Amino acid sequence: MASVTLYELRGADDRRFSSHSWRVRPALAHKGLDVEVVAVPFTGIPGIGDGSHPTVPVLVDGETWIHDSWAIAEYLEDTYPDAPPLFGGAQGRALTGFVRHWWQSRMHPLAMTMILKDIYDHLVPEDREYFATSRFKRFDRPIEEVQAGREERIGEFRERLEPLRRLLADQPFLGGDGPLYADYLPMGTFIWARKMSPFALVEPGDPVHAWMNRCLDLHDGMAREGAGFDW
Repeated sequence: MASVTLYELRGADDRRFSSHSWRVRPALAHKGLDVEVVAVPFTGIPGIGDGSHPTVPVLVDGETWIHDSWAIAEYLEDTYPDAPPLFGGAQGRALTGFVRHWWQSRMHPLAMTMILKDIYDHLVPEDREYFATSRFKRFDRPIEEVQAGREERIGEFRERLEPLRRLLADQPFLGGDGPLYADYLPMGTFIWARKMSPFALVEPGDPVHAWMNRCLDLHDGMAREGAGFDW
């Protein structure tokens, strides 16, 4: 199969923590592509390529450069149709769009409020001023205040998982017997959180926790590699 390059984030102790990159990394493995991974800090993103990519992940496939995890997933599906499918057909792609928007609007932002200071604590020193300043602008308050009170908010996060929990009580993956990109979308958040925070978003005994561990074992357990927390 073809070889591609993926740019992603790194924190202290070489933590590979971008939630969006962790949507793409398993998708590339799912497609059977050989990948060279280049990790940069937040402050290194302007040095990627011609400097026009505002965020990671950035995928380079020959002369093609793409950023945005959803755009990358669609590109992989369209460019490598003979490799295992990420969406399970056109209807599956449309339904995966619902998972994407549900997760990005209802789940990931709430999870972020519970680990924001922990992320800061595990960044490389040169990224900390940028992160604290940019997140202050986003939340209109210091990151310490954003994270405060997470013990009271975790119940709401776990309650919002109920649709996922009910599905996973009946089948091992969102994709059925095996994973699809619909699994990688929410899983990116759990990998990101486990890389940077000891604060558990899910607990043992929850079907979502069992699914998380099945996903962590995928593709030779690549999401378990490197520094992080085990919950």
